[in-house]
Amino acid sequence: MTSTEPTTQPTVPAPPPGSSPEPAPGTADLVERLFAAVLATLDVQTAYLGDRLGYYRALADGGPQTPAELAARCGTAERYTREWLEQQAVTGFLTAVDSPAGPGNPRLRRFALPAAAVEPFTDQLSPDHVLPLARFLVGVGKQVDALVRAHRTGGGVSWAELGDDVREAQAAANRPLFLGALGRDHLPSLPEVDRALSTGGRVADVGCGEGWSAIGIALAYPAATVDGYDVDVPSVEAARRHAAEAGVGDRVRFEVADAATVGRDGTYDVVTAFECIHDLPQPVDVLAAMRRLAGEDGYVLVMDERVAETFGAPGDDVERLMYGYSVMCCLADGLSSQPSVGTGTVMRPDVLRGYAREAGFDDLEVLPIADDFFRFYRLFG
Repeated sequence: MTSTEPTTQPTVPAPPPGSSPEPAPGTADLVERLFAAVLATLDVQTAYLGDRLGYYRALADGGPQTPAELAARCGTAERYTREWLEQQAVTGFLTAVDSPAGPGNPRLRRFALPAAAVEPFTDQLSPDHVLPLARFLVGVGKQVDALVRAHRTGGGVSWAELGDDVREAQAAANRPLFLGALGRDHLPSLPEVDRALSTGGRVADVGCGEGWSAIGIALAYPAATVDGYDVDVPSVEAARRHAAEAGVGDRVRFEVADAATVGRDGTYDVVTAFECIHDLPQPVDVLAAMRRLAGEDGYVLVMDERVAETFGAPGDDVERLMYGYSVMCCLADGLSSQPSVGTGTVMRPDVLRGYAREAGFDDLEVLPIADDFFRFYRLFG
C-alpha cells in the first residue's frame, strides 16, 4: 500500500505582498511563556492527583472541609492532603477560609470547591469536563523514556504500552460528546443517517474504544443496534461494562477484532469511525473494510480532528493541541505496528481524501456539523 502523505516537508505559506513575516518571539517572551507553561504543567499534575485520589469529588459532595476531614473521607494521609489543598488554593482552583477558632492554624483551615469548578472537575457528562485531559497528559508523560527511544530508533509506543491512564482518559474526554451532542444534534442533522437509525438500522462502529460512541448512538436511537470493533482488549472489556450499566447491552455488542476481518458485504446501514483513522498503521485497509461493510446503500461516516486544511506556523490553539497529541501519543502509537503510513493526529482533509480514494471510494465530503475540535466526513462511491 502506498501512503498518501507528502514526501517532502510542506512549505510555510509566504506572507501576503507588502506585509512582513510575524517576528520571532524575543528571549524574554520565550522565557515568560515557558515559565507559564511550567506553572500550567504543575496545575495539570496536581489536578491529576485530585482526580485520582477523589479529592475533587469529595469536596463537591461534602462541601468545605479541613485537611483532616478530607483525608478521612478519601483515605489519604492528612499531611499530604493539606499540602495539596493549600497548593490548589494558592493556584486559584479552591477557596480557603481560616477557622475563627484558630486563625492561621493550617489544620483548622477549611477548603471548598467553588461552584464554577464543579463541572470542569467532577461532571463527567459536561462538555466543560476538562479533567480527563490532565489525566491523559500525566499518562503519556509516564512513557516519555519509551518515546525518546522511539525517536532514536524509528519504532513506536503502542496503545497497550501507554497504559490505563491514557486509554481511560481518552475515552472520558470524548464521553460528553458521544453521550450528548452526537445523538442529540449531529446525527439527527444527517437525514439519511437519522432515517436509518430511527427505523431499526444496524451500525458498525470501527475503533470503538471504550464504547461511548456506540452507546450514545443506541441511547439516542432505541430501534438501532450497534456492533463495536476494536483491537484493544481492555477497551472492549470496558465497553461491555459501560453498555450493561447504560442499559443497552441487549442492542450493543462489542468484539475484539480488526474491522478488516469482520462482517459480510453490505451488512450495515451506517458504518462509523470516530477519531481513530489517524491512529491506524494501515488506514486504507480499514476504510476499504468500512466500504465493504456498508455495501452499495450504507452510509460511511468518519469523525477526526478539525485541524487546519494546510500547514501554517504559528498555528491556532486547536492546531497546537493536536500536534501535541501527535508528538506525545498518536504518531508513536501508529508507528508501533509495521508497516505503517505514520499519519499522526494532524490528518488534514486531503490526506483522508487520498486514503479514501485508495480504499475504493470516489471521494468524501466535509459535513456541515459545527464542532470546535472535530470534523465530520461522509465517504461515498
